[in-house]
Amino acid sequence: MAVDFKAKQAEFAAYIRDPQHNPAPSEVKAERMAMYRELIFTNVENFLSSNFPVLRSLHTDRQWHALTQDFLLKHRCESPYFSEIPEEFLAYLQNQRQSPDDYPFLLELAHYEWVEMALSIAPDTVPGNTETDVSGKLLTLSPLAWPLAYRYPVQTIGPGNVPLSPPEQPTFILVYRDLEDDVNFLVLTPLTFRLLQILQDQDSRETQACLEQLAGEFGQLDSKTVLSKGFEVLQQLAGKNVVLINQVAQN
Repeated sequence: MAVDFKAKQAEFAAYIRDPQHNPAPSEVKAERMAMYRELIFTNVENFLSSNFPVLRSLHTDRQWHALTQDFLLKHRCESPYFSEIPEEFLAYLQNQRQSPDDYPFLLELAHYEWVEMALSIAPDTVPGNTETDVSGKLLTLSPLAWPLAYRYPVQTIGPGNVPLSPPEQPTFILVYRDLEDDVNFLVLTPLTFRLLQILQDQDSRETQACLEQLAGEFGQLDSKTVLSKGFEVLQQLAGKNVVLINQVAQN
């Protein structure tokens, strides 16, 4: 009688995911299956711990084991690569995780910790600016610069600082990879965050048009101050190759 390999694979995977409720394949010794299970669980748990160190520090060993087990049980990874497990873990937290005992910032903190690794391995490359004068230029936001918004101040969360409710104002953070391939973090003002969003929304944008749109959206502020401050920010970020200078804009 032919062996149904797909059925056997499913039986094997079911045991690995949840040995408490699924029998081990009869053709494999129990000791070997236990070893496979321990190896896979430990590798996944260690990989999650190394990629989400702050999140790990907020959980006891028992809580972290349970979270890893729930991830293995409920989530179906789309990628076979270990380097993409953190992204799969984020998808699990967003779509499958349901526990009233979780921290309210769990997903946001995990995303914040994931970003560093994601940017470090992103395949994009950008040329460095040969100048930093943004006057009358077409500007682009670097694909290696990610402006992010969080309800919680994720950059300050740790064992000694565990907020149970979000503050009135969101937290804006720029994460970018520099020309030395180091990943950097900057806390942004709402004005700077919106300026980067304006650049992000289009392939390229002329400097003055960006600043005028920004001033129009922040109408409660003095327009000259917004234009001046926005220009200063663009100059600074061009120096960091966050804002890329493409060419002279055509009048």
